[in-house]
Amino acid sequence: MKSKSIAQSFFSKEEQTRICDAVHRAELKTSGELVPMLVCESHSYPLASIRGAAFVALLTALIATPLIAGMFWLESSNLWVFLGVFTPIFLAVQFLIARYPRLKRLCLFTDEMDTEVQNSAFAAFFTEELYKTKDANGILIFISLLERRAWIIADSGISERIPHERWEEAVAVITNGIRKKKQCQALCEAIQMIGDILEDEFPVRDDDVNELHDLIIR
Repeated sequence: MKSKSIAQSFFSKEEQTRICDAVHRAELKTSGELVPMLVCESHSYPLASIRGAAFVALLTALIATPLIAGMFWLESSNLWVFLGVFTPIFLAVQFLIARYPRLKRLCLFTDEMDTEVQNSAFAAFFTEELYKTKDANGILIFISLLERRAWIIADSGISERIPHERWEEAVAVITNGIRKKKQCQALCEAIQMIGDILEDEFPVRDDDVNELHDLIIR
């Protein structure tokens, strides 16, 4: 049996139902189409494991080489001893960082994560076809777990009238909730906030139908 991804197990079935209910309640008062989306990570970050492994292996080799070389009456800067220490540590640490997300995150830069989450959110907006709504009123609430970041993208029908800065408070609610391990409560609160903002500019219509998914987990 295929094991669940981190994203698939991040919310329990009950919590997923609560999130879908929050989306439904928000869409009862606005014609906007809200879609929360959860992913494990926004990028594989192949350089992260190399960067972290090189740092740990280099530091260890610099400290250990003189000690080991001295035991065998060799020069303290012996290259072969250095490589003998550096190589296995590099390979072991690289494997661990690539395998465990928490270690990988320690090897990432803030700007790097911000850029990849934003790029991944824009890509998801199109791959999940949020742009296909009748009134260009889809809005993606993108959450990337590895980076502990969220990004909100609104289609042209919404973004022409509501600036992106209006979503920043909702993003902060989500990211703070994840850090406090209150992710379901935080996301539901953010969905309500977004619904309230949309209600003023895009009130629900009599002929409104649900055109998009209520929750996407990848």
